[in-house]
Amino acid sequence: MQSNGIDEPETLPGLSADYRPWPALWALVAGIFMILVDSTIVSVAADTIWVDLKTDLNSVVWVTSGYLLAYVVPLLLSGRLGDMFGPKRLYVAGLVVFTAASAWCGLSGTAQMLIAARVVQGLGAALMAPQTMAVITRTFPADKRGKAMALWGAVGGVAILVGPLAGGLLVDSLGWQWVFFVNVPFGLAALVAAVLLVPDLPTHRHRIDWPGIVLSGIGLLAVVFGLQEGQRYDWGRIGELGILPISVWGLIIGGLVVLALFVWWESRMADPLMPLGLFGDRNFALSCLAVAGMGFSLTGMAVPLMLFAQKSLGLSPIRSAMLLIPLALCAAGLAPVAGSLIDKMHPRYVTGFGFAVNAAALFWLGSAASHRDSVLVLLLPIALVGAGNAFIWGPLTATANRDLPLGLAGGGSGVYNATRQVGGVLGSAAVGVFMQHQVEHQFQRFAAQLPAGSGAGTGQSAGPLPEFLRGPFAEAMGSSLFLPAAALVAGFVVVQFLVRPGRR
Repeated sequence: MQSNGIDEPETLPGLSADYRPWPALWALVAGIFMILVDSTIVSVAADTIWVDLKTDLNSVVWVTSGYLLAYVVPLLLSGRLGDMFGPKRLYVAGLVVFTAASAWCGLSGTAQMLIAARVVQGLGAALMAPQTMAVITRTFPADKRGKAMALWGAVGGVAILVGPLAGGLLVDSLGWQWVFFVNVPFGLAALVAAVLLVPDLPTHRHRIDWPGIVLSGIGLLAVVFGLQEGQRYDWGRIGELGILPISVWGLIIGGLVVLALFVWWESRMADPLMPLGLFGDRNFALSCLAVAGMGFSLTGMAVPLMLFAQKSLGLSPIRSAMLLIPLALCAAGLAPVAGSLIDKMHPRYVTGFGFAVNAAALFWLGSAASHRDSVLVLLLPIALVGAGNAFIWGPLTATANRDLPLGLAGGGSGVYNATRQVGGVLGSAAVGVFMQHQVEHQFQRFAAQLPAGSGAGTGQSAGPLPEFLRGPFAEAMGSSLFLPAAALVAGFVVVQFLVRPGRR
């Protein structure tokens, strides 16, 4: 039997002989599409939110970082809950939370309220994300998962295109609030599709590792908060906890110690939140490291690129978004090619090609942005970023999950998604700090020419920049892109140690 021109898999546990997995996958990626669109929409709206809510650059960065932090902390738990109660139930619950929080985001009148709503939105996304890969792993045989992941990768490429363009149109015509309101009707449609098409898969009995949840959450929160707020406190003292002084570096180091305790605790648990045995699969362990670098890069590049386009080039939100059209077209168009290749070729070559192209393109883009080149000069490196994405997302995900036992599908998906989002959180925080530092450094030499109290001397002013500041701001944003590019170089090194997967 065939669907979409692709042979259906043999019977898998919990599925009937005539089960067709593709309709369920389409229903699931509809929700993932919404999550990805939302991420790219927000990057386009960043400057407008900055101006309209009369906030500062650090708060704008927290609109993204708060979402990502809330996304990453529960991922291990949501993958486990998907195993325990079924991926369909968790996906539907997450979709309801995400859709309701989107409405709250649009109704927010302050930066603090928007950040809080984004945190709840991130919790909904965390419930949804691991379930998609769990369903793919449990309903597609190993030799067909590359094509299923190709669909997932193609949807991501389309989202990269649709998100910025829709965001630009909505911001220009209706206001930034509508980049969130638009999720409500799409969320309801995706909810109906999931209820009707996604199967109820067999569940597995697990205990909930509450100490592991607390340790991982506290550790990640301490590290990310320390990185994000370090610039504000000049990397010194933040305050006191009782009689104990708290410094930025103390918070970061303390968070790393707590994360080490989390790993130690998991090693002693009979039924851990993060099964360390997963990392005995070499490809899974290496893919987790590589996808963390990819998450760092993709999240880290979005805000500086959009701020550069709007503040230095003077482009409107919709015209800024149009810069990403070559990226999205290349990512979506090449994803099926990459999906077919990963089922036939060594994953080292497919993913290595993607990381190499992506890293080179970002270094090129950062250099072009630093010199404030014309829009046309920027389009080719942006297109190459999309081409690199196509050979990373789907192929790397297929490689990570291909040899995992079906009983660990949810847990493996949760760990994989968690490491990707940890990379995204660190990318948002680290690039945000680097970006603010670069802006302040570039603007210091012009501070004497600025009106007192304008805030532009520190790069914290909202609204249009004076012409003489647009060049320094462009240099700051361009150099900020080199940090995500370096993360991709590290990813390239990691994937060189992948091995050809078995055929479970």
